[in-house]
Amino acid sequence: MAGLLDEVLVAHGGLDNWRQFSRVEATVVTGGELWAIKGQPQDPHPRRMSVALDHEWASVRPFGADDQKTDFTPARVAVEKLDGRVVSERHDPRASFDGHEFATPWNPLQRAYFNGYAMWTYLTTPFLLAAEGVSVREIAPVEDGGQTWVGLQATFPVGIATHSTVQEFYFGDDRLLRRHDYRVEVAGAFPAVQYTYDIVEANGFKLPSKRRAYRADDQGNAIEDQLMVAIDFSEVRFS
Repeated sequence: MAGLLDEVLVAHGGLDNWRQFSRVEATVVTGGELWAIKGQPQDPHPRRMSVALDHEWASVRPFGADDQKTDFTPARVAVEKLDGRVVSERHDPRASFDGHEFATPWNPLQRAYFNGYAMWTYLTTPFLLAAEGVSVREIAPVEDGGQTWVGLQATFPVGIATHSTVQEFYFGDDRLLRRHDYRVEVAGAFPAVQYTYDIVEANGFKLPSKRRAYRADDQGNAIEDQLMVAIDFSEVRFS
């Protein structure tokens, strides 16, 4: 397993290079059905996303108003003015999703929490698999669309906020990410299959510029007419 994970990390830019940086920023455009289902309709305007690489933190701007941004960590989520003044906040935000089902509406802070942990997960993959406390093992390859992709299953510790405790990541012959499977625990734990493609390079790293997450059926196959989340990244910059 360590051999496959090492190959994956090298293919995406290398762990040593990763450790030279502390933040990545990207312009993001999002869509999909999930936002309307959750009572948080998404407009098509681009936003600027920032995430930390050495700890779990994320922020997107604008959020809710042109002069507002989010501030996310696993322990707290807030909506703030650009000068840092707090508009609203919640500590222990994960607890606010207790009892939620697939169609339970979200409030803006819950949307901000989901956005924070999801974007942090995506922009730090696959290097978060080498983070302290994350357990990774090789799993059987998956056949998808006439292709065979090798897989790694990750079990995340309580201190990392992400979609689900256990997630699967699948890679092509070039060891670049092709597919990401998980359960959306904050929305009734519905299963999702996310495809990644259109690789871009930034500061020596390769990462997908497009992600498309579909609701999955009982066999773990994507339901093609249920596109939950669509994400396009551009202008990626590490610092």
